[in-house]
Amino acid sequence: MKNSIKLSSLVLGLLIASCSSSEVPAEDPIDPSTKITYEKDVKSIINSSCATAACHDNVSPTAGLSLTTYDLVRNAAENGNLFGRINSTTNFMPPTGQLPSPTRNIINKWKDDGYLEQ
Repeated sequence: MKNSIKLSSLVLGLLIASCSSSEVPAEDPIDPSTKITYEKDVKSIINSSCATAACHDNVSPTAGLSLTTYDLVRNAAENGNLFGRINSTTNFMPPTGQLPSPTRNIINKWKDDGYLEQ
């Protein structure tokens, strides 16, 4: 009986000690002084998440939208719905699931930095 009380006390103590009221840290904050470029930061995201077979590639681009070059992606960002779709919580792209917040932050900062190519 004493052992089970000690064990219960130990478990309860560990549970209480592991609780924290601190806030969750921000996800992968981007250094504001770092400039995001298409070639260095955005292209690999687009190629792996958007410009894939049966989506926005050159072979059979969904909705007639190819996202295979800097100019095409920039045009979709400036004149299309690229930001609306990647940031939407209900009608998002890619259709397999919303991109992680740090990934979306990179693309959003690319816009803020002026759509730099290199």
